[in-house]
Amino acid sequence: MTASPDLTVTTATEPVPLPVTAVTCLEDRAHVERTATLQLEPGVQQVRLGPVSALAVDRSLHADLTRGPEGATVLDVRLVRAWTPRAPEPPTDSDSPLRRHVHALREELRSLERRGDRLDARLDALSRLAADLLREIGEGAGYGECEPERWSAELDRVDAERAAHEDDLGAVRARSTTLRSELRDAQHALHLSEEEPPELTAHVDVTVRSSAAGPAELRLGHLTPCALWRPAYRATLDGGQLTLQTDAMVWQRTGEDWTDVRLTLSTARSSQSTVPPRLVADRLTLRDRTAAERRTVDIEMRTESVSDVGPAPVPGLPGVDDGGEVRVLRASAPVSVPGDGHAHRVPLLTGSSPAQSEYVCAPELSPLVTQVVRFTNTSGHALLAGPVELMRGSGFTGRGMLEFTAPGAAQELAFGSVDTCRVTREDEDSRATTGLTQRTVTTHTVRLHVSRFSAPGEADDRVITLRERIPLSEVSQVEVRLRKESCSPAPDALDADGIARWDLSLPPGGRRTVTLVYEVSADSKVTGL
Repeated sequence: MTASPDLTVTTATEPVPLPVTAVTCLEDRAHVERTATLQLEPGVQQVRLGPVSALAVDRSLHADLTRGPEGATVLDVRLVRAWTPRAPEPPTDSDSPLRRHVHALREELRSLERRGDRLDARLDALSRLAADLLREIGEGAGYGECEPERWSAELDRVDAERAAHEDDLGAVRARSTTLRSELRDAQHALHLSEEEPPELTAHVDVTVRSSAAGPAELRLGHLTPCALWRPAYRATLDGGQLTLQTDAMVWQRTGEDWTDVRLTLSTARSSQSTVPPRLVADRLTLRDRTAAERRTVDIEMRTESVSDVGPAPVPGLPGVDDGGEVRVLRASAPVSVPGDGHAHRVPLLTGSSPAQSEYVCAPELSPLVTQVVRFTNTSGHALLAGPVELMRGSGFTGRGMLEFTAPGAAQELAFGSVDTCRVTREDEDSRATTGLTQRTVTTHTVRLHVSRFSAPGEADDRVITLRERIPLSEVSQVEVRLRKESCSPAPDALDADGIARWDLSLPPGGRRTVTLVYEVSADSKVTGL
């Protein structure tokens, strides 16, 4: 790069602060926006800004001037990293007592290790001395020399010194083991309570050209990893009104804190490329049925889950499910997210909508009666899938799962079981064979005993919805028939999935018994039932 003759090239010495002002948090990364005010001089000058996070992605770095002298422009922007490891200096009075304690333990452990090395060397020398003494005694006895008193005194002296040194070495090793355990615990506590200064730092060097002097505002943006967000909710049920608070759980460990930033949350997946599905050959062949296959019809019983039978299980914090369309949410006020890697809850929106409560039980799955609340999404925006904290008059009742809900769509939440209601289930089967058609008829009888144990003072009836499934047949050789004349009472409804429903009204302390009877008839050729 060559400057024009009427311009001078200057370099700023002190870094200009470059704080984070806006963050767009994506599913697995974040786009960070920073602003700084520069004092430009005529000519070409290089300004160092920062420090910034060392995790910033170099190729995503971009900068421009939003305000400044006419004709001012950014010529170059680059990220400069520096490695400055912390020197092993002793702690000062300004350091915390925990850090000074860790330093004292390290010094004592280092002193004990040196003392242990000296004792090992002394014991090694005494071992060689004892070997030389024994060799001298053997050689003297071979030449006829006999000095038992001197030999005995020297051996006693060597053995006594070795015993004393071994005792000292044992005490040193025991103390070293204790110190290592204390040092490990102290270092763990220090790691949890204090942050080490970063050894890898980064600054941004910006080259700016201006024809006149004056202040200018620089805007710089880049991507950074180690940041993500997930939606979370808090549902409060108050009579017939459901208040749903939409929050965002934000994690970030980018090496710097986000203080009073404009936070935007997006479900865009910029790193995910779109690849068409791979086409593979699907070859279909025909063959003649065997004689055994012509004589019999082999069927298989299978169980399929139906989503509206009961509350969905809670698998934990999911990924961002946006229904296939990019969604953008914004925090209404500036927020601060420390770079500690912990989850921080950021409130976004709060809305209320009418709710209808229903007490539902699927006895085949669970004997508990669950309060299911149905409501309509009147917030004006889509509700992303995420965990929800359930609150009602008694306080916190548990956690559930909110599925993706489009604006204006219906949704339901399970607010836990009702302790005053219980359902027990009994079932029995009977099998018979008709004489003429040789069809096998299996009669299934299911009895549901519903009980309500009410507290004193309760006088209102409660409607409990029972749901029991009936198998469905996909082959003409097997027929399933509901015997309404034998049911007591008959189901109020039977949907296309084979789910029978009863709406029972129970007074306080009331009991009801529901009987469901259906039969499965199969042709004589059918096997597998």
